[in-house]
Amino acid sequence: MPMIRIAQAQINATVGAFSTNSAKIIEAIHEARDDGADIVTFPELSICGYPPEDLLLKRGFLQDNLDALERIRECTDRITAVVGHADYLDGKVYNAASVFQDRKRAAVYHKIELPNYGVFDEKRYFMKGSHAVVFEMKGIRFFLTICEDIWIEGGFQETSVKGAGVDIIVNISASPFHAGKLDLRIQTASRFARLGDAFFCFNNLVGGQDELVFDGGSFVMNPQGKVVARAPRFRESVLVYDIEIEKPKTPGRKGPGDETKGVSFHLASYEDQARGELSPPVTETYGRLDEIYQALVLGTRDYVIKNGFKKVLIGLSGGIDSALTAVIAVDALGPQNVVGVTMPSPYTSGETLSDAGRLAANLKIQLITVPIREIYEAYLHATDAVMDNRRHGIAHENIQARIRGNILMALSNQFGWLVLTTGNKSEIAVGYCTLYGDMAGGFAVIKDVPKTLVFELSEHVNRSRGREIIPESVIIRPPTAELRPGQKDEDSLPPYPMLDSILHAYVEEDKAPDEIIEAGFDREVVKDVIRMVNLNEYKRRQGPPGVKITPKAFGRDRRLPITNAYLRRLD
Repeated sequence: MPMIRIAQAQINATVGAFSTNSAKIIEAIHEARDDGADIVTFPELSICGYPPEDLLLKRGFLQDNLDALERIRECTDRITAVVGHADYLDGKVYNAASVFQDRKRAAVYHKIELPNYGVFDEKRYFMKGSHAVVFEMKGIRFFLTICEDIWIEGGFQETSVKGAGVDIIVNISASPFHAGKLDLRIQTASRFARLGDAFFCFNNLVGGQDELVFDGGSFVMNPQGKVVARAPRFRESVLVYDIEIEKPKTPGRKGPGDETKGVSFHLASYEDQARGELSPPVTETYGRLDEIYQALVLGTRDYVIKNGFKKVLIGLSGGIDSALTAVIAVDALGPQNVVGVTMPSPYTSGETLSDAGRLAANLKIQLITVPIREIYEAYLHATDAVMDNRRHGIAHENIQARIRGNILMALSNQFGWLVLTTGNKSEIAVGYCTLYGDMAGGFAVIKDVPKTLVFELSEHVNRSRGREIIPESVIIRPPTAELRPGQKDEDSLPPYPMLDSILHAYVEEDKAPDEIIEAGFDREVVKDVIRMVNLNEYKRRQGPPGVKITPKAFGRDRRLPITNAYLRRLD
């Protein structure tokens, strides 16, 4: 029974960092060879990073990507490597995987199924491939795919793999995270493995890229669709696994070996070499809150570090949103790289001010206090001739928020610290936030985290640490912006459990107002929430990017026109 050792290197690639990315690939090739691997694979577009977006329109970028590919080819002696990159051929760009062996490019596969929904717009940049690729080594037949190729039921590659007589399916991916995505990947790969009656090797990218997080979790699956080995999630790793084929399949049936549908080629086999230890078959597992939290940490860490910052700055209000943001930042960057700023106004209670101090002490971060009372009063005095400052309205609330945003940005300019904003998805959805105020900053850590989930994650933080990190008083206190006397969020919004349910139905499920009302929600509340969502697209368009953790996030996922007569109607 032939056996082959496959190494799957899930690396953290940075878009455009050709030297860094290729160095990681070359290092992993050496490590795989030392471990006795016959073949090593790398994620989708791992040379140039994913997604490169309009950089793919630049000829220089494409050439640098191909130059890096050549440097990698030179390092593939006595091993086979499958490397993801952008290919440029006859004026056309392809999402590609090259197969190298002994410093030669044996074949190249061009991705056939190009996703063009949600966060993906690959049809803007890539031409689709036309042929399946099968290669053979040690009498074992491999079927090569890239990410979306396996997700399209009845698609070209799914049709091609049926009866193709292959033993192992290789899939290199850049599959972004949202809560529950790993289960979807396993279901999809399981279906494909069973259709091909073959082992399935899934290699996924890891790391943060702007709003997206790639969580790794590469795996090996048997022909029955069961996972037999899995790499860690949320960190770089090389998964090494021996696959023993009971009875190698032979070509001859219709499939990629047929001249009209694909190309087939043979690779040389290596003599048995010294074998290192295999990876553990199964790594740690994450529950729903664990995986969301790890995604927020990884997305924050990579955004900050990959963009050249060392420290971050957070306005600590004493509320739950800023508290959770601070905890995530500390786990991402270390307490020495997180600075909190508390900016008490005339309406800040002693309790929230005290809680901000307790949180900073628990996290061991620097805390700066900058009172804004005098600045606020000076602002009112300066505008007294044109504003009715005797009546406290929303303009006066927003003045305070903008003063705070101004102070944070001034400190950012002075010290080179990146400002992390603290608004959650519920607030951003309905515009319960201040443009150029609490929305001012460089990265919005929890912008895709609904308020109810903010509470869940905060309780999870304390429970998982076995001690109080976020003060209990912060968690149980009714949410308030503290911009006027006695203010509570529910003075302006429905209770958050109700609000989040309506938002989930309207934003993430695209349900019509009548459908939401029929589910049991009050007609006027639904209309009011939808009106706020539709009116505040202009605010969201001007906010900073943040980590995507739901199936449909504002920004890359949900793109609606600001000038929009259709959605302004209240049906």
